[in-house]
Amino acid sequence: MGAHLARRYVTETDTEPDPAKKYEFDPQLGFPERNEREMVASQEQMNLAQLPLEQRDYCAQYLLKLMKCKRDNWPNILACKHERHGWDYCEHQDYVMRMKEYERERRLQLRKKRVAVQAEAA
Repeated sequence: MGAHLARRYVTETDTEPDPAKKYEFDPQLGFPERNEREMVASQEQMNLAQLPLEQRDYCAQYLLKLMKCKRDNWPNILACKHERHGWDYCEHQDYVMRMKEYERERRLQLRKKRVAVQAEAA
């Protein structure tokens, strides 16, 4: 589980992307028709629902539906399985997408380094 940490701090320090910083490469590079993700839940809706800041992500609309279902079906919160599954699935897809973006950035940095070494050698 800590292989990425070893790469980041020991072996590939110059090509490992920093997750805390903005990505270096254009998001459209290699994707001619790629759309930017948009938030479905508005800031006002999230404020009214008093969502914590760490839960205000691209899956907030599913969380709002889940919270409404729990409120409407109290004390039978088990009736909200479908909403819970939708939110969990969205969170999982968001995680997978972020990991793919991280890996894409890492490979593009490795490619940039490899091209620079080949140009230097030629």
